[in-house]
Amino acid sequence: MDARRGPLAVREVDLSDEDLVLLAELAKGVTVDRVGRRLDISGRTVRRRLRGICDRIGVATAIEAVAWAARRRLI
Repeated sequence: MDARRGPLAVREVDLSDEDLVLLAELAKGVTVDRVGRRLDISGRTVRRRLRGICDRIGVATAIEAVAWAARRRLI
């Protein structure tokens, strides 16, 4: 995704509320396993969902996904 496109890029990506909670928790520095416990899912599921989020928004890492969401004030 091109960050210069602003809000349009957000509308093109279908992130659920749970996806945004996951990213917000990571932004706070919470570990993947602890995020899983808070969301009542396994750490492996958190990693899989995170990979899906990264693929949908066109970034390579969790850190980039968190930064992408923060720049758009989603978290």
